[in-house]
Amino acid sequence: MATKWGILSAGKICHDFVTAVQSIPETGQHEFVAVAARSLASAKEFASSHNIPKAYGSYEDLAKDPNIEVVYIGTVASHHYDVGKLMLENGKHVLMEKPMTLNLKQTKGLIEIARKHKRFLMEAVWSRFFPAYKCLMELIRNGSIGDVVHVNANFGIPLLDVERVMKKAVGGGTILDLGIYTINAVTMIYGGENPKKVAAIGHLNEDGVDITMSSALLYSNNRTAHVTTNGIAEFPNDLVITGTKGQIKIPKPFWCPTTVITADKTYEFPLPDTICPCNFTNSSGLRFEAMEVRECLKKGALESTIMPLKDSETMTGIMDEIRHQIGVVYNAD
Repeated sequence: MATKWGILSAGKICHDFVTAVQSIPETGQHEFVAVAARSLASAKEFASSHNIPKAYGSYEDLAKDPNIEVVYIGTVASHHYDVGKLMLENGKHVLMEKPMTLNLKQTKGLIEIARKHKRFLMEAVWSRFFPAYKCLMELIRNGSIGDVVHVNANFGIPLLDVERVMKKAVGGGTILDLGIYTINAVTMIYGGENPKKVAAIGHLNEDGVDITMSSALLYSNNRTAHVTTNGIAEFPNDLVITGTKGQIKIPKPFWCPTTVITADKTYEFPLPDTICPCNFTNSSGLRFEAMEVRECLKKGALESTIMPLKDSETMTGIMDEIRHQIGVVYNAD
């Protein structure tokens, strides 16, 4: 039977998610039942363009639709906790676009609600499900570069005119928008471990959200990491892992990659085409997280082993600490 999806929001990332999943060649695995947006007109337009049968002008209506199993939530970050809570309490499984929530208190709260209602919950950190990331983790586990001692990830793109990043009211800032990818890479490679120490610097805009961030992270066993985000300029946007016997590099775009480079080999993982154009780079790869959700639900699993909830807690906690040091405070804090 097909996994029956509801889509919450009619924005760009939701367009890309639906397009990626509808491009999966195996038919009958995923079915989009309904879309909800704050504007019924937006929902109807989205539904029409993606051949989705139902459109709702409120999130509550989608939450109460008995034909929906799992909801992909692609709203701005400031709505994640409240909307996630609404869906979980109405018996829906949830795939939550990153970041899971604005802070650790909210993330822990959402996880608690999911467990209370025995619903699946996963943060949609799509990077982890890319074949290139699976290759990276296999190379590390196989000892190809010895023991990992340092991870360096940077993500910088001009975003000064993008409201979702520049406005505090919607959960803006480069830490939550870009930094989650850098922090995800470090957290994944270091097995979900919390850093022993974080030292962060950055600049805030007039609205009080970060437009630059640079953080050093100290881990056990002489391991370190450095993560950088920037909303002003284009950076190399790569990921470099250094071990006692060599390096692995994932070149730009490291958050949705098709290439893994070692000293003696370059691994290529071309992505499949989509049925229509997408808004963001390599959005075809959004299919992989949807495929993971389907597999988890088929097994009756309430969380993914590839993107476990404890890692979402770890990542949110690191972002909280960085924000605290830089001075970014949300109303939800």
